[in-house]
Amino acid sequence: MTTAVDPPVRAAELLVRDAELLVVDGGREIPGGWLAVTGGRVTAVGGAGSEPEARTTVSAAGRLVTPGLVNTHHHIYQNLTRSYAPAVNGSLFDWLTTLYPLWAGLDEEAAYVSAYVGMAELLMGGCTTSSDHLYVHPRPRLVDAEIGAARDIGFRFHATRGSMTRSVEDGGLPPRSVTQTEEEVLADSERLIGAYHDPEPGALVRVALAPCSPFSVTKELMTATAQLAERHDVRLHTHLAEDLDEDTYCLETYGCRPVEYFEETGWLSDRSWVAHCIYPNDAELRRLAAAGVGVAHCPSSNMLIGGGTARVKEMRELGLPVGIGCDGSASTDHASLWLETRAALLLGRYRGGPGAMTARDALDIATRGSARCLGREDELGHLRPGACADLVVWDLHEVALAGALSDPVEAWLRCGPARAWTTVVAGRILVDRGEPRLPGLADALRAHSGIARRMQRET
Repeated sequence: MTTAVDPPVRAAELLVRDAELLVVDGGREIPGGWLAVTGGRVTAVGGAGSEPEARTTVSAAGRLVTPGLVNTHHHIYQNLTRSYAPAVNGSLFDWLTTLYPLWAGLDEEAAYVSAYVGMAELLMGGCTTSSDHLYVHPRPRLVDAEIGAARDIGFRFHATRGSMTRSVEDGGLPPRSVTQTEEEVLADSERLIGAYHDPEPGALVRVALAPCSPFSVTKELMTATAQLAERHDVRLHTHLAEDLDEDTYCLETYGCRPVEYFEETGWLSDRSWVAHCIYPNDAELRRLAAAGVGVAHCPSSNMLIGGGTARVKEMRELGLPVGIGCDGSASTDHASLWLETRAALLLGRYRGGPGAMTARDALDIATRGSARCLGREDELGHLRPGACADLVVWDLHEVALAGALSDPVEAWLRCGPARAWTTVVAGRILVDRGEPRLPGLADALRAHSGIARRMQRET
């Protein structure tokens, strides 16, 4: 640990000061630390007594400050069917087939308000960047609506243009009402890249391409999507090896296991990150690691559905980028990245013993590991000078912290619950004293309630 200042101190737009502990990255922590921000970037960090002047000052006295958490897998629209009783206790395939008909009611308004509410929830749980996998498209321009919500909030957002083309009539799982043709998918994917993808450093909006799964799209679409991503230099995302039924489906339909199918379609590259990745065998894990494929670990969703969990310790030892994903709001039923990071800590220790995972390991997965999955490890997931100014000041009630004197990072995940006291994205305060600073939130919540009731056929 060090209190050195870098680079030289100068006046700042925002100063976060007096932290009990400032976590800069996995190798540097500053007791009593401060952090200066100008132009949406971290300009300096240091220890007590060397703070610069600033236009706005946030006190982090007695609190832990960390990089913002990064969410690598989500289905935000599913907060419209959260904890839907007829679906919650089935298998993955049962859960999906129960909910697909409800999701057929998704339109632009529903996509916008679900995204607005979902991003508010993510911010309150310490998330400053999120991807989202929107793969049901009963109507056009749903991804546009999500991006509109992110822009209105000022949230850092990686929209992934999901797709399903293989309906139940074609041997797939979803009904025809939520699928599209391959031509529609590819044309809209190219349109979204042209309209919204920002490849520049510090980008608030980026676009990736994300056919849903081996049992909902054709092999031809997987291959064509990989080629389109290569042509436009965007990232690729999908579900992979999530369920044993997926093994059976791929063997019966494609004559190979899911990872082999993934490779045959041109996806085995460091352009790709995948959700869940629970059932690859040892040889397949090594192939994924050698190619640089990232994994979105979704601990709560996998436990709630009862489908197993990823071998995170082995993955990290092999060098795979591993990040945290909260997964869909109708499977996890919350969007707190703090809860997901804590679940990753518990699962890691449960699977591998007490030495398999520490709180710092879990924090590293939720920050630097997640940033690697999104291809942004240079500017997200840490607070070194030059990084995007995405950070969280954490709050735990003094009762919960009573007696926790020796290690603020371990206490952050072991005690709790923790909430974001202040959440900053690109230098802007979006959560202040635990409450979102979002002027459209009340209206979005009212609209969300009406849409959710209609979608669930309630009165």
